[in-house]
Amino acid sequence: MCCLLQLIVLSALVAAASAGYLGAPAVVAPGAPVAAAYAAPAYAHAPLGYAAAPAYAKVAAAVDTDYDPHPQYNYGYDVQDALTGDSKSQQESRDGDVVQGSYSLTEPDGTRRTVEYTADPINGFNAVVHKTPLVAPVVAKVAAPLGYAAHAAPLGYAAPAAYAASLGYRKALYG
Repeated sequence: MCCLLQLIVLSALVAAASAGYLGAPAVVAPGAPVAAAYAAPAYAHAPLGYAAAPAYAKVAAAVDTDYDPHPQYNYGYDVQDALTGDSKSQQESRDGDVVQGSYSLTEPDGTRRTVEYTADPINGFNAVVHKTPLVAPVVAKVAAPLGYAAHAAPLGYAAPAAYAASLGYRKALYG
């Protein structure tokens, strides 16, 4: 008896699905009449297991309240580090879609590279590069580790007298 009831319910569900009464849930766009959600389906007899794609409402695009239609700015910086020899600078300005600026830096070979650039919607990005030699080469000042010359002295190097005396002391101490 139980199996017969399950078979009848299953047959009723298959018949309802074949007739198009079962399918995807109705989606109603905001502002649309409610009766449109209960209109007859666009398909007559969909195969079992397939349903019509639900309708989706269009979502309005988000509006950026921080948008500036005509941006303007000026900025710049300058670094002159005497200890390491680092030398660089930049300045740039923008007025709407037009950008102008330049930057310069001291390269490892001792030359100064300066780049002047412009960018706009008509001509795109354009840059002119200038390289100029410096008057005196920049030498980075780096302190050598203590005792470096004593432990790694090249051949023919005359060690200072204080080192030689300490070396003789070590030999006497350690045999």
